[in-house]
Amino acid sequence: MTLNVEMEYEKKLDFDYEALAKKVTEAALDYEKCPYETEINLILTSDEEIRKTNLEFRNIDRVTDVLSFPMAEFQTPGDFSGAEEDESCFNPETGELLLGDIMIAVPRMQEQAAGYGHSQIREFSFLIAHSMLHLMGYDHMTPEEAEVMEQKQEEILQNLGITRE
Repeated sequence: MTLNVEMEYEKKLDFDYEALAKKVTEAALDYEKCPYETEINLILTSDEEIRKTNLEFRNIDRVTDVLSFPMAEFQTPGDFSGAEEDESCFNPETGELLLGDIMIAVPRMQEQAAGYGHSQIREFSFLIAHSMLHLMGYDHMTPEEAEVMEQKQEEILQNLGITRE
């Protein structure tokens, strides 16, 4: 798996965010039994930049914690069987499945960790797991979809021993 990490936010985090992101993305891929090597882009940014991106791509003019930009289409969430039908889903140089982009607003992540009373490590991991499920076709537009995503997110994090503390 290739995880390209871009730190746009000027302040440093006090944990190894690259190693943690890799661990959580790999755990999510294993959980969903992804049969391919994958490529994922992770951008860590400011509240202002994520607000601009949210406005540009979703026409929502507000800060959010995480945005997901899937590159592959899924007929059924977590079903990778259709990927080979669309060669544009794969990096021609590496053969890796181009899963998509994750953008996290660092200040919002830190604020939410404090608000929920758990560590930044837990909040960051949760946002990565949540976004990875989006990249694999899951959504939470209905209560049923939200319940599925919540259960999967929690199981991915529990498997890694990342709890709410």
